[in-house]
Amino acid sequence: MLTRRHIRVKVMQSIYALHQSKTDSLEKEEKFLLNSIDNMYNLYLLLLSLLVEIRQHGEDQIVLSQKKYLATSEEKNPNRKFIDNKLLRALAANESLAEVQEERNIANWKLDDEYVVIIYQQILASSAYKEYMSLKETDFDTDRDFIVHIYKEIIATNEKLYEYLEDHKLTWLDDLPSVNTLLLKKLKKASETGAEGYFLPKLYKDEDDRDYAIQLLRKAVLNDEKFQQYIDGKTPNWDAERIAELDAIIIKMAICEFLKFASIPVKVTINEYLEIAKEYSTPKSSIFINGILDKVVKELEANNSLKKVGRGLV
Repeated sequence: MLTRRHIRVKVMQSIYALHQSKTDSLEKEEKFLLNSIDNMYNLYLLLLSLLVEIRQHGEDQIVLSQKKYLATSEEKNPNRKFIDNKLLRALAANESLAEVQEERNIANWKLDDEYVVIIYQQILASSAYKEYMSLKETDFDTDRDFIVHIYKEIIATNEKLYEYLEDHKLTWLDDLPSVNTLLLKKLKKASETGAEGYFLPKLYKDEDDRDYAIQLLRKAVLNDEKFQQYIDGKTPNWDAERIAELDAIIIKMAICEFLKFASIPVKVTINEYLEIAKEYSTPKSSIFINGILDKVVKELEANNSLKKVGRGLV
């Protein structure tokens, strides 16, 4: 589920938080890092459960309408295409998914069902819903494509949902684009014969990635002064104090990978941190950072300090 870029961003945020707190508790920050990464998985599960709860709300509404004393013929014989959507039913019936959500106490929509109602009403008002409900018959592919559409156009962009997530976890808004991308990818590739665990990807690709997250944080923090020395003198038009804090963190993390992670290619490190800078720092930061890192790499190569293993790693 997590890519190395996700991990780099999480480590960057942890180092920034450590600087802002004015403490030197690396152990505390490691816990924050791992908890922040774990909460990214909770967000993924929360958004999946939202689809299930929206479907359940639709079914509840049909039951209530049928119980009306003066129910109309349409209410007595409702169009069940939405609540019988094959992908939604598969999610609702997924026992493995339900077990993990229960283990992690993902029950937000039971307590805050007004958000489910808001999004359900927006779905009902959409032209996509009206078109879908007018179809005489649908197969799994049609059902799946409809869910992908409403997730992308209505749920993923929902301002009320943004507000809710921001109020509940500080890191969730930063995680939302990545989680939405993953969830949409999963929905698009879902099949009628999919395995129970299909919607439960591993948080880390392997144990090496988890170790990478911890080691990157530790080595970047513990070697901060050493990495600062590589920056000094390479910014003739800038005093060290004038470099934006986030830019300095990104540069030092890249230097950390140059020196402390022999298996990561230099080009990969530079490209990854430039993309992070474009997303999280100022508009001109990536150009500034690229200039510094280029000078650092040339210095390390000249001093024979760049020790990379494997082919093409420099």
